[in-house]
Amino acid sequence: MIAIIVTAIVCFIVGGTLSFVLFKYGLKAKYDNILKEAETEAEVIKKNKLLEVKEKFLNKKADLEKEVAVRNQKIQQVENKLKQREMVLGQRQDELQRKKAEADAVRNNLEVQLGIVEKKKEELAKLQHQEIEKLEVISGLSADDAKERLVESLKEEAKTSAQSYINDIMDDAKLTASKEAKRIVIQSIQRVATETAIENSVTVFHIESDEIKGRIIGREGRNIRALEAATGVEIVVDDTPEAIVLSAFDPVRREIARLALHQLVTDGRIHPARIEEVVSKVRKQVEEEIIETGKRTTIDLGIHGLHPELIRIIGKMKYRSSYGQNLLQHARETANLCAVMASELGLNPKKAKRAGLLHDIGKVPDEEPELPHALLGMKLAEKYKEKADICNAIGAHHDEVEMTSLLAPIVQVCDAISGARPGARREIVEAYIKRLNDLEQLAMAYPGVTKTYAIQAGRELRVIVGADKIDDKQTETLSTEIAQKIQDEMTYPGQVKITVIRETRSVSFAK
Repeated sequence: MIAIIVTAIVCFIVGGTLSFVLFKYGLKAKYDNILKEAETEAEVIKKNKLLEVKEKFLNKKADLEKEVAVRNQKIQQVENKLKQREMVLGQRQDELQRKKAEADAVRNNLEVQLGIVEKKKEELAKLQHQEIEKLEVISGLSADDAKERLVESLKEEAKTSAQSYINDIMDDAKLTASKEAKRIVIQSIQRVATETAIENSVTVFHIESDEIKGRIIGREGRNIRALEAATGVEIVVDDTPEAIVLSAFDPVRREIARLALHQLVTDGRIHPARIEEVVSKVRKQVEEEIIETGKRTTIDLGIHGLHPELIRIIGKMKYRSSYGQNLLQHARETANLCAVMASELGLNPKKAKRAGLLHDIGKVPDEEPELPHALLGMKLAEKYKEKADICNAIGAHHDEVEMTSLLAPIVQVCDAISGARPGARREIVEAYIKRLNDLEQLAMAYPGVTKTYAIQAGRELRVIVGADKIDDKQTETLSTEIAQKIQDEMTYPGQVKITVIRETRSVSFAK
């Protein structure tokens, strides 16, 4: 608008000035036309602008009216919701007032009824007291005396019932426990199958001809003396055809002597210097073989993280036997049995297998101490940083130390299973018979014993006692004493079960 007005004013001023000039110079008519056209055009522009402004104003007004209508609609909705909530709250308030009134009525009614009940209780107490007095007069006993008698009778009855119930539970538990233990042991044995291994204290070295014997002996026996000095093995060359006997208590020494002899005979050069060289070389080979055997055993059993010295000790077990049973084979069998039994009992099978493999490491020490092999094995395990429960299982498998973990009895039982199974160990017949006789004579030395029988290859001793000389309590004490004496004084594989039998017989004759 202002621009239009300014334009008009400028045109007017300019028009006036031009008119004046044109008039002065005679051109007024021409410029009047121009002025009119300018005025006309300015008027058209003015109208157009006014229309545009009016249209924009009307559009803005319509938008504002729409927005106001939407806001009014929202406000109306909120007001409606508030009215509805107000109505609901009013209804709830009325409902609460009604329920409160009902509750007050019920409470008043309950109070009245409680008052009536209290009166009835008082009346009943009076009647009960009167009845008790009448009963006391009739029975001649006071209430306290009658209560004591009733309690005593119930107590005796309860004791009898409880004792019977306890006995039933104990019998059932013994039966179930025995069956479960047998099942676990049988499954453990059945799942582990190992071959029977027998070794002697001698090794027979076979040769192609008896001429080689002379070369082994050497001039004035120098070769055989050098060989015995280098290996620590006694070499027996006798009339046995095509054979030489190597005798030594240490299987490692026998193996070194056998391999050295094999290389010397194959090479053909047999003299003291060569003997020392070959024995030294073979000794290194056997040491490497021992370590390799230990590593292979731990890998086969899935045992990891053992100290290298413990691996070497495990490898040495290959060359050691106990009652004809190979020690490494026994350790592997015990480890597998321990793992199976631990799995059956819900324990850690890896730890049990580790303890089972290491339980006899005290039997193959580098030195010969005076300690029992279980204690020595425990000290070796502690030295090489084995865990406390595994060390305890090693030391306690022959009861030298107290068992402090569940692994210990598992290792003890599996060691006995492996050593006592048929065919696992071998004894000389004379030693076997002597051991059984010693078992029977040891039990016969006790007073009251009438007969003794060693059965199951000496793994069970049955002792029959006279019923008139020993009572039931003494039979329990006798079995414990015999077991302790056998454990202290005798050497035997596995374990020995002592069963003391006391029998009462009543005999009569009909004439």
